[in-house]
Amino acid sequence: MRPSKHHARGTRGLLGALLTALAALAALLTVAPAAQADTTICEQYGSTTIQDRYVVQNNRWGTGDTQCITATDSGFRVTQADGSVPTNGAPKSYPSVYNGCHYTNCSPGTRLPARLGTVSAAPTSISYSYVSNAVYDAAYDIWLDPTPRTDGVNKTEIMVWFNKVGSIQPVGSQVGTATVAGRTWQVWSGNNGSNDVLSFVAPSAITSWSFDVMDFVRQAVSRGLAQDSWYLTSVQAGFEPWQNGAGLAVNSFSSTVETGSGGSGNPAACKVAYATNVWQGGFTADVTVTNTGSSPVSDWKLAFALPAGQKITSAWGAGVTPSSGAVTASGLAYNAQIAPGGQVSFGFQGSYTGTFAKPAGFSLNGTACAGG
Repeated sequence: MRPSKHHARGTRGLLGALLTALAALAALLTVAPAAQADTTICEQYGSTTIQDRYVVQNNRWGTGDTQCITATDSGFRVTQADGSVPTNGAPKSYPSVYNGCHYTNCSPGTRLPARLGTVSAAPTSISYSYVSNAVYDAAYDIWLDPTPRTDGVNKTEIMVWFNKVGSIQPVGSQVGTATVAGRTWQVWSGNNGSNDVLSFVAPSAITSWSFDVMDFVRQAVSRGLAQDSWYLTSVQAGFEPWQNGAGLAVNSFSSTVETGSGGSGNPAACKVAYATNVWQGGFTADVTVTNTGSSPVSDWKLAFALPAGQKITSAWGAGVTPSSGAVTASGLAYNAQIAPGGQVSFGFQGSYTGTFAKPAGFSLNGTACAGG
């Protein structure tokens, strides 16, 4: 700072001015702390945690070429993906984010492994960003095993392909089609030499979606690839690239596992009404949540996925985070409990690009809700 020129100013006045300036500077430094930087991982099996709940892993298992990912507050993006492998073989890697256990690396506070017969619901939300100059699939993996193992390869892998680019296909062969969680899928079945694989392939790309993992688990059970006595060990969302892959991203991810009647968050039957007012480039949404169960719901949290291109700019009546992708609305101090038969309402304003659409589904404290 350039020194100032003063005339006939006393020593006490100079000292007071200096102390005032120092106090102002300290206040600025206190009010505006530096933001936490994203974490970049290039190690072959390097990982980190996000939200104190999930693990983000590089998982470059099928190539010696460099791959780097950057973990964000709500997901990750692939920042470098060198090299390629033949498209008629295994992919290069599976960079992903997960809830559960993977080769003894368990996510903080996870309820997995959990016996299938005790899981009442496993709601999840995911939002992806895709690129066109690569060969890859965007896959949500669900791992099942006869034992509650936290290491090695599980016996059955369920893959839900949200998107695929290039001449690639799942393990095995197509065995038909099925409607699961309200969507139609191509169904593939096979074995990769280490485990059984049941794949559900979307006929067109899905960028964001909220669903119950157990809908796909029940498909595996009905096809003889798992039993209720087995365990759900992890759920993972990421990409299998064969060629390139830089720019692919999981924008947001959430996963909850509710077990039995004593699950956290007081799971309850529920209904959601979602009313919107839409104009070019913007919209408001008024959301009413009804507890149709016989018990109160405390500390309610409503999870849903905003369609691609939508972003929340302000909210009222609830805390809503993050601003896009898989979001969660949480009750405030004055409306944190919903009585049996009672309702709570909140709303938000947002922006959008492309064609406007409403969320595909909602879950209240881990339980899927009916539309209203």
